[in-house]
Amino acid sequence: MTPHLLIIPGLGDSGEKHWQSFWLQKFTNSTKVIQDNWDEPQLHEWLERLSETIQKIEEPTILVAHSLAVSLVMHWVSQNNNPNIVGAMLVAPADVDSPAHTPDFLRHFSPIPTQAVPFPSIVVGTENDTYMSPERAKELAEYWGSDFINIGQKGHINSDSNLEYWEEGQDYLQQLISKIKL
Repeated sequence: MTPHLLIIPGLGDSGEKHWQSFWLQKFTNSTKVIQDNWDEPQLHEWLERLSETIQKIEEPTILVAHSLAVSLVMHWVSQNNNPNIVGAMLVAPADVDSPAHTPDFLRHFSPIPTQAVPFPSIVVGTENDTYMSPERAKELAEYWGSDFINIGQKGHINSDSNLEYWEEGQDYLQQLISKIKL
């Protein structure tokens, strides 16, 4: 059985050329968290929407978060649990703890919780992400008990990266699914 995928975009949503949007088209077992304000995110509002969405889940689900949504997921994990959440794919986390990597209006998403994630997870980072150094992404993965995958020179793994269906990412998703006991 393939788990449901809950796509969780970061700041500004995922545009039509973002791999998350392609995955929503490809995977019929996927849905997306919709925020009311994509451009001026408020942690408590985003958390509330994520919690509402997760409460409606009635099947094994993998959280597929990008950028700012990785911090969102970690805040949710630090305060909640749901037996239907069986894994997380945490892609290109934004370092909201670092003024050098993210703008001040995102600082209320910090500090990024560093407790271990209670289900299998992977963190995917790059060598040239302007929002997080690869060293910091690896450090966070270690805190969370996540596998870390550095995919080289792919920027922020967003629309600008031109990944379309991001087949490499689908391979990482399959690796994650193989670690989940359903």
